[in-house]
Amino acid sequence: MDIKVLGPGCKRCHETEKVVREAVAEAGIAASVEYITDIAEIAKHGIFSTPGVVVDGEVNLRGRFRPRLRS
Repeated sequence: MDIKVLGPGCKRCHETEKVVREAVAEAGIAASVEYITDIAEIAKHGIFSTPGVVVDGEVNLRGRFRPRLRS
């Protein structure tokens, strides 16, 4: 599985990357997670509001991040 987190480097984008990496580790999935900050590369995926998450070439998230709080 190929996962890309797309964003310019803001706090929300870094938090999204952290959550994605944690989810991959918890699930025990064999996946590569890459953080992309290049604006041209982000735009190629049609993402103009970040963060964005692309899984195996398909955009799964764009422009929002709502972490779940653990008790």
